[in-house]
Amino acid sequence: MLVAGLLLIGLVADADGLFEAAGHQLAKAAGHSGVLFAGAVILVSGVTATLNLDTSVAFLTPVLVHTARSRNRGEAALLYACLLLSNAGSLLLPGSNLTNLIVLGHLHLTGGQFAARMWLPWLAAVAATAAVVGWGERRSLQGPADEPEPGRRPVLGVGLAAVLAATVLVITVRSSALPVFAVGVLAAATRVAGRRAVIGQVWAVLGVPVLTGLFGAAVALGALGRAWAGPMALLSHLSAWPTAAFAALAAVSVNNLPAASMLAARTPAHAFALLIGLNVGPNLCVTGSLAWLLWLRSARDAGARPSLRRASLLGLMAVPLAMAAALAALAVTGGG
Repeated sequence: MLVAGLLLIGLVADADGLFEAAGHQLAKAAGHSGVLFAGAVILVSGVTATLNLDTSVAFLTPVLVHTARSRNRGEAALLYACLLLSNAGSLLLPGSNLTNLIVLGHLHLTGGQFAARMWLPWLAAVAATAAVVGWGERRSLQGPADEPEPGRRPVLGVGLAAVLAATVLVITVRSSALPVFAVGVLAAATRVAGRRAVIGQVWAVLGVPVLTGLFGAAVALGALGRAWAGPMALLSHLSAWPTAAFAALAAVSVNNLPAASMLAARTPAHAFALLIGLNVGPNLCVTGSLAWLLWLRSARDAGARPSLRRASLLGLMAVPLAMAAALAALAVTGGG
């Protein structure tokens, strides 16, 4: 329900031109492609943290492709950064990633308390991932960027109000799924009633068959985790760093949401380290998270030609560094 609500809010915000306006302002402000890349890192990380990683890849991917083309620089860097930073940047708030909510159920923390533990690991994971993508795609960032064409003005109305409401809810409310879903439904219903969106658009954005399939797999593996003590017995003998590594391998094996349901069916010994593996680990392979599929669809719809091989190669370089940096930062915040 949380993902559905955030995707609906993202649909309305996108229809209001908020994402496009942010991308245009980024392109306008960036006189050099390196500045353009740094701005994209901030934009993706911010949208991921507040509106969920699936919303980020679904709506920011075409915006960043358009931004790069308008400046004639950095398309590859921005394209792969959107995917990898959406996964790595989903550690900050409970609503940033459903895996956070699954594990958070055992911790009984508010969004603010969760963020107090995870802000430094989140920052470390984002910085390490951005550094790898920037270095790996440095050729596309070389040279000055062209001046962008004028963009359309955003509509500051329902979309902006829904974004702000969702941000407040995921930070302050312990169980924010229902309220955020209600905000998303209300915002989308307003657009459908005003004929600025159609039911087909809503259905396509939600990806109901995929969400339903992941929900079913998560429930099944969660039931397995409660009935079979094997995974919890294994995790109980692991320290924080091996726990994160094991979680990353589980995520790319069965997807991070079902993996979270199984590994957090009972209270895990190192919950925050588990989340680092479940959130950052999916950057290794397309099987790691739903965000990969949404990113691939959005990139192709925008006319880009994303390479799963290239994305995985960058992920193979970024994941060990990002996980190590995040785990070291976790020791500082006391969340291990």
